Amino acid sequence: MKDGHMTISSGIKRRTLFAAGLGLLAAPVVLREKAEAAATGAHNHMDGTPLPEINQFKLGSYKFTVVRDGTSIVEKPYETFGTNQDPETVKALLTTNFLPADKFMNGYSPALIDTGSDVILVDTGFGAGGRARGAGQLAEGLKAAGYSADDVTLVALTHLHGDHIGGLMEGGAAAFKNARYVVGQAEYDFWSDKAREGTPAEGGHKAVLANVVPLAEKTTFIKDGDSVAPGVTAMLASGHSPGHMVFHVESEGKRLVLTGDTANHYILSLLRPDWEVRFDMDKTQAAATRRKVFEMIATEKIAFLGYHMPFPAVGFVERQDGGYRFVPKTYQFDI
Repeated sequence: MKDGHMTISSGIKRRTLFAAGLGLLAAPVVLREKAEAAATGAHNHMDGTPLPEINQFKLGSYKFTVVRDGTSIVEKPYETFGTNQDPETVKALLTTNFLPADKFMNGYSPALIDTGSDVILVDTGFGAGGRARGAGQLAEGLKAAGYSADDVTLVALTHLHGDHIGGLMEGGAAAFKNARYVVGQAEYDFWSDKAREGTPAEGGHKAVLANVVPLAEKTTFIKDGDSVAPGVTAMLASGHSPGHMVFHVESEGKRLVLTGDTANHYILSLLRPDWEVRFDMDKTQAAATRRKVFEMIATEKIAFLGYHMPFPAVGFVERQDGGYRFVPKTYQFDI
């Protein structure tokens, strides 16, 4: 996997501005300018332009940047999570955990891993197709962190659903022109197969034809246990999709697992890992995988980054009530 490494130079000086790992370092400036505008009636180019949300932290010698690609509000959580439960049971669990019973917020969090020799992007968000509804913020988030799309040397995809592959292409061309790609073999084989035509998976098939197949010549197709890059190993975690992968990252004895869509809600999927989820293609397998992956994370007391967890999507789990309680990160990685 050493082929295609490039020297990262553009953006090095800009990236040093974010070495403290505090995320939105410019926020105080924005707040001050808005306060001045409110006091004087003056306006400037920053009014009404929200900054992209990012969060940066260290894992050993590796630097992570998490970008909030967007969010969406979804009605009737019980139609997505706990679909094999009484809706009132799902509502009650939400209410008990201080959440609305009638809607939930879904977030999307691609992550960049700067290892010093590689700049690895894990999943790509919605891309241009999501910008009309406020998503597709990955490119702006990378820019805020001092990176450009050209800095990315490797794109690793947990799976091939639209909210993970939409950012691969921009204006009909590869968004990350200097990158190699890593995709699970089973995942690619399923979604690229013409047998998906005329089935409920046809929409996903077309998205893969448009966004992933054009990059096949620069793609390495992997299986369970394969090395993605130094310190990064793939593990098959199927169920949500046929070839869904999670990625183990280790640097200087510190460990983190990027779990993708293994769990999609920090209460409804983690505290009740056996509840069925509408978007899991093999619901029985997905539940078994969820329990296997998070039992490992809880037992080994390691961190994880879940694509749909509350931003910045990083935390830990501990066993609770037959499932797992999500414990979001605070300053563990900063001192």
